[in-house]
Amino acid sequence: MGGRGTYAIGNNVDYTYETVGKIEDVKVLSGLNGKHGLPEEAHSSTAYIKLKPDGTFHEMRIYDKDHYLIKEIAYHPEPKLNNGNRTENVLHVHEYKEKNNFKIRPPHLITKKEYEEYKKYLKGVPKYEKW
Repeated sequence: MGGRGTYAIGNNVDYTYETVGKIEDVKVLSGLNGKHGLPEEAHSSTAYIKLKPDGTFHEMRIYDKDHYLIKEIAYHPEPKLNNGNRTENVLHVHEYKEKNNFKIRPPHLITKKEYEEYKKYLKGVPKYEKW
């Protein structure tokens, strides 16, 4: 069984992630063998977190009851939201409107409601008050 809990055409899939900890009730994953992102689907959790090498929050992916990705909260450069700046981190959200379509994911700055709901997972992110 692979890192996503699946088989590929009946063959075992190499693990692509390892659990390196938890923040609250959410597993923190680290990629293996050059894998850097988080899974597009989840088979055993409703969310996963990825940290930057220094331990700061990088992103959190949230999945629906059918294990499809529906939301990504991220703290990294997002030029579409930051006047083209590709170096300054910005706390933002991507909504995945269609299952299995990872290209249509319009970003928006995190709302106050979203921030209040997810702030307990935002390890090392400066307090956000840009509403």
